[in-house]
Amino acid sequence: MPLTMHPSIAVHPGDWVRTEIIDAHGVGIGEAAMLMRVSRQSLSTLLNGRSDLSSTMAIRLEKVFGVRADTLIRMQADWDIHQARTHQDEIEVERAYA
Repeated sequence: MPLTMHPSIAVHPGDWVRTEIIDAHGVGIGEAAMLMRVSRQSLSTLLNGRSDLSSTMAIRLEKVFGVRADTLIRMQADWDIHQARTHQDEIEVERAYA
């Protein structure tokens, strides 16, 4: 069953993966990176919210930890739109249709 997030509780998927997957399994970042065959730095950057979750990384997480890649990608999309909405007043457009 897919995870659906309310916009008021949007969280970067890296933070969620760190607390709910990596830490919950008692695995260190270095070990998780090795299992996923990515650099420790790239995983750490994601887990600390300094990079977005890619589809490839989502699939790696799915293969290693069993969390569905499409759920993680939806979390990333929810986070992205939440971030955009915090700055929506700065987005200027001309309305073409009522």
